[in-house]
Amino acid sequence: MAGKTNQVAKETATVQDAGNAERYRMRKQYAEEVVPALIKRFGYTNINQVPRLEKVVLNMGLGDCKDNSKSLQLAVEELKLIAGQKPVITKARKSVANFKVREGMNVGAKVTLRGPRMYDFLDKFISIALPRVRDFRGISAKSFDGRGNYAIGVKEQLIFPEIDFDKVEKVRGFDVCIVTTAKTDEEARELLKLMGLPFAK
Repeated sequence: MAGKTNQVAKETATVQDAGNAERYRMRKQYAEEVVPALIKRFGYTNINQVPRLEKVVLNMGLGDCKDNSKSLQLAVEELKLIAGQKPVITKARKSVANFKVREGMNVGAKVTLRGPRMYDFLDKFISIALPRVRDFRGISAKSFDGRGNYAIGVKEQLIFPEIDFDKVEKVRGFDVCIVTTAKTDEEARELLKLMGLPFAK
């Protein structure tokens, strides 16, 4: 019995190691390939000057199901599956009569990813989700905010492997905002390009 238990423990450890190897693949790529390339391109004299990824924020607007708690819960659950982290429900800051929105109403959900979860999400987003977009020809290189942060809109959650097509109530999109420590858009663009983001030519 002890031998069988040890075998299960070994197999579990192997699976965890494989998961960790995948998880740290992007971190390793950043340290070993991206940092030297950025230093060569921009001539940084200090390693702390090299831009890095700070966080990734996923933001989903749910104004259409503000009165339907079941639909809201389903959408939040989908975002949780995609991000691997529980979302925070965002509330309306003020009342807008034209949109039938009252202050304090649930109007969206957002998740902020840092560290390993951020790298996990980006790896999945770049290598699995984006290639599944119909007629994909690359993402726009113009969606920077002037301070080194990049935002991209995802039209449907179905491109993520965690989402079961049969259980989807409604096709929803959300925004992905990648926050970097880069001072300029040029530095941020080079960082994200080296990390594998497929910018359109």
